[in-house]
Amino acid sequence: MDVSPPIFRQAVDALRAVRPRSELELVDIDPPRRLAPHSFAMGVELSEDAAAGSLPPGAEIDVTGRLVLLHDPEARDAWAGTFRMVCYLRAPLDVEQADDPLLLAVGWSWLTDALETCQASYAALGGTVTRTCSARFGDIPGPTRSDDVELRASWTPGDTEFGRHAESFFRLVTHAIGLPEVGVSLMTERHG
Repeated sequence: MDVSPPIFRQAVDALRAVRPRSELELVDIDPPRRLAPHSFAMGVELSEDAAAGSLPPGAEIDVTGRLVLLHDPEARDAWAGTFRMVCYLRAPLDVEQADDPLLLAVGWSWLTDALETCQASYAALGGTVTRTCSARFGDIPGPTRSDDVELRASWTPGDTEFGRHAESFFRLVTHAIGLPEVGVSLMTERHG
């Protein structure tokens, strides 16, 4: 039996009601249990359709995205409210992107632009953007170099329009992996 407060259940329903683009599919993940009395989490990954041709040529398909909703009826000062959104994204980069000195600032702008575009109001936004580079040596299969960007962020929703925060998250993921806007085709698709 669900003993969570109605306001939390309504917020979860609003998050679940938003569907990602067809290139993304929702995956079940367990929410964190120790961060707040009530929590919900959802994850996204690329669908098989995206892997089969919707992505830009040469694009990697190993992306991880999670969105977590935390609720503590005892308002937390650090949160500036009773709800907190937590987001995690890891996406591969090509070498040119990884070597861009503006990557970290641009990665952060993916989130802030997504929130603003979807009109998801927020307070107490904070987080990190991390670039990682791995090199393989010897007889380990795979590419000799791989680069990733990780974004970890949390914010307090500024209103009860939780669906806008889910839309923002899906927009962040699709932008980070290089999917064009809905209705826009890549030049290579038109001439392929």
